[in-house]
Amino acid sequence: MEFFVGAFFFFIIVFVLVLLFAGFRSVAQGNVAVVTMFGKYRRILYPGLNLLIPLVERIQRTISVQNRSMELSFQAITIDQANVYFKAMLLYSVIDQREETILNVAFKFINETNFAQAMVRTVEGAVRSFVATKRQPEILILRGEIVTSVKEHLDEHLEAWGYHLIDLQMNDIVFDSPVMESMARVVASQNALSAAENEGRALLITKTRQAEAEGNAIRIAAEAEREAQRLRGEGIALFREAAGRGMSLAAKEMEAAGMSTSFILFQMWTESIRHMSEHAPGNILFLDGSPQGMDRTMQQLMALQAGEKSLRKM
Repeated sequence: MEFFVGAFFFFIIVFVLVLLFAGFRSVAQGNVAVVTMFGKYRRILYPGLNLLIPLVERIQRTISVQNRSMELSFQAITIDQANVYFKAMLLYSVIDQREETILNVAFKFINETNFAQAMVRTVEGAVRSFVATKRQPEILILRGEIVTSVKEHLDEHLEAWGYHLIDLQMNDIVFDSPVMESMARVVASQNALSAAENEGRALLITKTRQAEAEGNAIRIAAEAEREAQRLRGEGIALFREAAGRGMSLAAKEMEAAGMSTSFILFQMWTESIRHMSEHAPGNILFLDGSPQGMDRTMQQLMALQAGEKSLRKM
């Protein structure tokens, strides 16, 4: 009898120890555990070693409070009936570890699959609503506006579910092949037009610079020619002045020697004839070499000299 009593107590002790050790639960870092008692929420277990009431309390769900990501692929239609294909990446997490937040995360949805489905459909609906009001050419330049619109719409729902949106990235926006080909042709034609305009401007600038250079060259040449003409005129005037002084001196010396000054005129005439014969384009020069012709020439030269003297006196 004592043996049975001892065995019974031993069994009770072992059973209690098993239950006691079975009540210890560890929660990993970055997670919290939701404890229920007979199906009703009881409390929250935080990272580390925790003790449950054996056979009464149980961990209903373990929730990660770390950042989580999700990739989405979906289609939308613009107001001008163009199909747009999106690839997006969501980065989200639990708002905080407060009891109210954890309860929303644990009991708003049956499981993670249902939550993910609801979030995906919410994102798709927000993007489709935005894209449906825009035209196909506007979509690519409104990537930032699409993200902003989706964030504003999604944050309202996620906060009610105990989550918050950290980031949303539209990684890829693609249209149907005919649309993409037409867009490529438009871009190519715009690039060709820009290139032609740039070439035209460059050619205009080049022609303008050439015209300015030619104008400057002509102006410089004209100024140089004008200066040369002035210098030639001054040289001729100085030559004539020196020649006049020389002839006047020679005429005075000849008169003092009793010689006729007509000899100077004759010499000038012969020098002119020699210069003409040397530099004139023709090769025949007719002169009247008779005594009468020479006498007539001398009379004409003397009359010219007398006329110049009378003009000086006037």
